[in-house]
Amino acid sequence: MATKTVIRQVSEHVGETVSIGSWVNNKRSSGKIQFLQLRDGTGYIQGVIVKSEVSEEVWDKAKSLTQESSLYVQGIIREEPRSASGYEMTVTDLDIIHITENYPITPKEHGVDFLMDHRHLWLRSSKQRAVMVIRAQIIRAIQEYFDTNGFTLVDPPILTPTSAEGTTNLFHTKYFEEDAYLTQSGQLYMEAAAMALGKVYSFGPTFRAEKSKTRRHLIEFWMIEPEMAFTDHEESLKVQEQFIAHVVQSVVKNCRMELEAVGRDITKLENITAPFPRITYDEAIEYLHTQEFDIPWGEDFGAPHETAIAERYDKPVFITHYPAGIKAFYMKPDPNNADVVLCADMIAPEGYGEIIGGSQRIDDPELMEQRFKEHDLSTDAYQWYLDLRKYGTVPHSGFGLGLERTVAWICGLDHVRETIPFPRTLYRLYP
Repeated sequence: MATKTVIRQVSEHVGETVSIGSWVNNKRSSGKIQFLQLRDGTGYIQGVIVKSEVSEEVWDKAKSLTQESSLYVQGIIREEPRSASGYEMTVTDLDIIHITENYPITPKEHGVDFLMDHRHLWLRSSKQRAVMVIRAQIIRAIQEYFDTNGFTLVDPPILTPTSAEGTTNLFHTKYFEEDAYLTQSGQLYMEAAAMALGKVYSFGPTFRAEKSKTRRHLIEFWMIEPEMAFTDHEESLKVQEQFIAHVVQSVVKNCRMELEAVGRDITKLENITAPFPRITYDEAIEYLHTQEFDIPWGEDFGAPHETAIAERYDKPVFITHYPAGIKAFYMKPDPNNADVVLCADMIAPEGYGEIIGGSQRIDDPELMEQRFKEHDLSTDAYQWYLDLRKYGTVPHSGFGLGLERTVAWICGLDHVRETIPFPRTLYRLYP
């Protein structure tokens, strides 16, 4: 009797007869031999059917198979060095579950809109499957890093009463008789959690109602937001670079086949080890001027500026000490220069832009109240946030990682829409 298994585990069954539930990814015939390219979600394997070695019924069943038809296939696993997986199946029998007709995604080229309309099917392609496997490994490595370095996972709310940074880019909804908004960050809640648990992180969906169509933006995306009590800016930077190095090397170690499937230059990823280079905002402005960028001091960087800076390095680079006027109200001023804050953006190499933004937070109660007044922030909605400075305030720092941009960089993708199973973009809510 055939042993039921999955393609990922066929190495454990060499010489044995196994049964695998699968779909036909492709097929070809060479006279008296049929070759089935099979997939089951865990991997790919070629099934070889020799006409003289199977019944006429099995041969005819195989001939009737079409792209994405589903079946149980039985056969003997053999080593095959020429195969990408190193194994092949000599098919002895098969049971058809469903014959697919007119499958819309064929080996020919399709436009982006067509593929996005059929995202539920496009996910089955080898490249898209590889991206999802890499995404899953990135998530696993993120949690592994924090869970083994003294952090506690805390889940912030998705519905919030308002935003401490304004509601311009928030999705509005009703919470019974009150106004509510979908969260754009869990950071403020993580600061509260850090005062209870020391080192914490959140991992969840966030929403930005920005009418942006760039290759770096999604409307719904996932954020990882650690906060650390008794931690200054310099200590936070060290955590960030060790964290990113761990994630990248975990993917290199565990997803080499998938990285090859998406065409990634793995040697570039192997180089991602801590420490990372750093430049200040002032130094970045000076460099951009040498590259003929007309950007005044005090203006934030756009994608072309970040790309120009990143091209100098083969690792992520920190840009630190931005002007206070272009950063969030809660960032701690540099004690040596109140015009800038103790913050950093981590810019990924190869033009992928900012993947982390972080800072040391203001811990002085009077300064935080002053910032609330300067920014006309609601103390009614966020009195609890002021309480964090009133009751046992301590130096603390944190940062946020955008998962999809990180996936895009590690996979070498041109657009973030391929980094999430079902992307939400400016003009897309289907499927």
